[in-house]
Amino acid sequence: MRKSNPTPLPNLWIFCMEWSLTHFWLILALVLCLAELTSGVLLLLALGIAAALTALLAFLDVPFEWQLAGMGIFSGILVPVAIRWIRPRFSPKGVAYGTTGTGVEQGRRYQTLKRDFDGATGIKVNGDFYRLRVTDTGETDLPEGTDVIFKQFDGTTAVVETITHKEQ
Repeated sequence: MRKSNPTPLPNLWIFCMEWSLTHFWLILALVLCLAELTSGVLLLLALGIAAALTALLAFLDVPFEWQLAGMGIFSGILVPVAIRWIRPRFSPKGVAYGTTGTGVEQGRRYQTLKRDFDGATGIKVNGDFYRLRVTDTGETDLPEGTDVIFKQFDGTTAVVETITHKEQ
């Protein structure tokens, strides 16, 4: 009786695509650009573009050390460009994003608004609606158009003081 040789296992690399550094840089660029959708700061987008440009270096068979140097150079150029010159073009004039809740709004006058879907009373600070509470009475429902002075935030509630008191 003849002993048969077992059939060799197929080489999985034949069935799968061979990955290269170009693919790595392109996948990194895609992940960074998709992550930018969650942040909105343009930093990750700049890094994603830098990774895509580095993929071009990898496609041209530049050594890995020079690819890393290229990524650093591209990032060093694109990140400041994105943050200093491109990001301000996407922001409305006069709105200082990232300052809400730091106290810069304290003492400013606002007019109350009524929200359409639930009738809640609040004020808009930097374009965002915040429900309100009056400091003296704890009241949360004021007529629309009432002048108030912002005092502070208590969680996501704007604590305000009415300018015209109802006692008068």
